[in-house]
Amino acid sequence: MEQQVTYELFHRIAEPASARVRRYVIDYGLEDRIRFRNVAYPEAESDLRARGTGETPALWDGVQLTFGAEAVIALLARLTNIGRSP
Repeated sequence: MEQQVTYELFHRIAEPASARVRRYVIDYGLEDRIRFRNVAYPEAESDLRARGTGETPALWDGVQLTFGAEAVIALLARLTNIGRSP
């Protein structure tokens, strides 16, 4: 059985692009698969920088970091379409 990935969404509360991605997560019921990491907290900011950027929003899948609202939403859209008929 395949293990489900828990993604980490690095975001900033007051940033409109981050708000768009957080709203997408909520609207599509992905809260159980996406861990929100507010980079206002030093540990989250440090983890994001260790993955190669300080840019938000950014989504970590355990292997690769995707950043920028459009790229993150495109990845999330693929997640929400898994198992659906074309």
